Amino acid sequence: MTTTTLAALVPLLPFLGAAAGLLLGRTAPGYVRPLAILPTLGAAVIAVIVAARQGGGRAIDAATQLTPTGSVPIDLALHLDGFAVLVAVLVGLVATCVQIYSTAYLRDDPRYPSYAALVSLFTAAMLLVVYSGDLMVLLVGWEIMGICSYFLVGHYWETPEARAASLKAFLVTKLGDVPFLIGLFALAADTGTFRITGILGAVANGGLDHPTLIALLLLAGVAGKSAQFPLHTWLPDAMAGPTPVSALIHAATMVAAGIYFVARLLPVFAASGAALVVLAVMAAVTMIGSGIAALAQDDIKRVLAYSTIGQLGYMSGALAVGDRGAAAFHLLSHGAFKAVLFLAAGVVIHAAGTNSLAAMSRMGGLSQRIPDAYWTMTVALLALAAIPPFAGFFSKEAVLVAAEHTAFGDRDVAPAAAGWTILVAGLLAAVLTAAYATRLWLLAFRGRGAEAPDHGRQPVAMTSVLWLLAVPTIAFGLTVGTISDWFDGNSLTPSLATAVLSTGVGLVGGLVTYAAWRHRTALAARTPMGAVVAHPDAEPALVEVEAMTSHTAAYGHDGDAPDPADPGRLLLGPLHRHAAAGFHLDALYATLFVRPVLAAARVVRFLDREVVDTYVRGSGTGARWLGTAVRRAQTGNVQTYLSALLAGSLVLAIAAVVFATVNAGS
Repeated sequence: MTTTTLAALVPLLPFLGAAAGLLLGRTAPGYVRPLAILPTLGAAVIAVIVAARQGGGRAIDAATQLTPTGSVPIDLALHLDGFAVLVAVLVGLVATCVQIYSTAYLRDDPRYPSYAALVSLFTAAMLLVVYSGDLMVLLVGWEIMGICSYFLVGHYWETPEARAASLKAFLVTKLGDVPFLIGLFALAADTGTFRITGILGAVANGGLDHPTLIALLLLAGVAGKSAQFPLHTWLPDAMAGPTPVSALIHAATMVAAGIYFVARLLPVFAASGAALVVLAVMAAVTMIGSGIAALAQDDIKRVLAYSTIGQLGYMSGALAVGDRGAAAFHLLSHGAFKAVLFLAAGVVIHAAGTNSLAAMSRMGGLSQRIPDAYWTMTVALLALAAIPPFAGFFSKEAVLVAAEHTAFGDRDVAPAAAGWTILVAGLLAAVLTAAYATRLWLLAFRGRGAEAPDHGRQPVAMTSVLWLLAVPTIAFGLTVGTISDWFDGNSLTPSLATAVLSTGVGLVGGLVTYAAWRHRTALAARTPMGAVVAHPDAEPALVEVEAMTSHTAAYGHDGDAPDPADPGRLLLGPLHRHAAAGFHLDALYATLFVRPVLAAARVVRFLDREVVDTYVRGSGTGARWLGTAVRRAQTGNVQTYLSALLAGSLVLAIAAVVFATVNAGS
């Protein structure tokens, strides 16, 4: 079987699994779990075979015209280069682990069949984006992911938080998709094709007439899909969905799509220095702002959500300095350890058993009860903090080295201003990342919360995938010497200066956070803190619903945690309250956009009801009155009709005589 045929099967298998799962979910529930796992597993295995055949060599292209358009053709095209095939392996691996994990996590959920089918469809859409060689076909997968995220984030639709989060995720990403679609059409108008290879060829030959405008329009969609400032606010709220969905969105789908898109079309963005500077500033603000916000969150999943936003900022930063290899390397590395973090967080949430389940300040005594989650999460947090020799260290160093080369003029792909922006912001973000990673570990596993009743050993389906994903978290960085051949050939090896500097500031961030925690713990020792405990037999999916519904009541409007031993309060000081509320960006957007739109809608409603409807009702009333008058004239009496006829004839005769007399006199 040819490589292109195998590649076509990769997105097709989970799509067929999704269709079969939706059809058989109610009539044959025994087939739901095999239909969820086996097609996705098959896609992952085939993706590995495709990657082995491609081998990082010359890109493989295949296309057939999808439909005649009369102008710019749309092709059903595959483009398989080293970048695409490795990302497909990541998507297949994480999606398979999520499906296996979900069989235990949502074991008694009545909506599991539709959930599993949507996860498969989500996976198929991302794989379509990864392998597609035509932008219009890529757009199909792009939009399918948007609708899948709406349904999956809103899986617990009984809770107002889940309903609001799903709607917010859909609307914010669509806000970016509108200019994104315009940018795609503008790009096709300039280059005459939707084929990615044709576009890149046109750019290389100087065929792009409006590079800055097109790049900025496309960046709006990327900011929405990949949760970059200022369209990042949907991602923390999306934690209202099931934890496995969070792992899938953050590690392998949805948010990775925007980064992948820019990496695939990087020459389009590199054609405009202004666009790269804008991307660099966007990435810098995202990295630093999300790091500060993560340091103030008490919900473990919101910490990880802001962490994802910051790590995506690193990837955007690598692209802003024109290094696709560094961005791709960090995307793959981050996908592995972030999947571990979210899936381990699900185990922590289940084991914590408190009413406000995701609250780190209310956790205690977990490290001995859930050793699998404890050790794998520790490894993943070390990778997140970029501590050598874990994968996150090598991939983050690749980003900083690329920024360093651009800042000092060793590469002229991007302006030096973009390089300095990413280098400085990346080092500051390294301090913050180590700080909130250390804080998460201390509060989750060394916290002072009341110890919940022991639920027993966690399901094997949930713990086994943690160890599977921990392998690339530990070992993937060791491929740094060979993986560059799969991308652009630029070296991904850390430099001594950036390695020492970034590791040093990371260790400082972690040690300062630990010292602050020790200080706060000593002060709080005289204030024992209790926690509300949920029923020990609560299922994880139902317990998570409790966590989402009780969040506001437990922490107040800004999500502040009540734990006086929280080191984030000491480190951030008066900034803590604002950081916990995401710097009030939602309130700002509500003031600047939501309220004016609602006010305009009320004006339109008033005009529609009181003006337009008045005319409509008036027309109807007049016609009704006329009908009433005419109806009364229709008596059915022949004598009345003859009398009216004679009277009318007499009136007409008199009018004719008067008219003739007037004309004769004149």
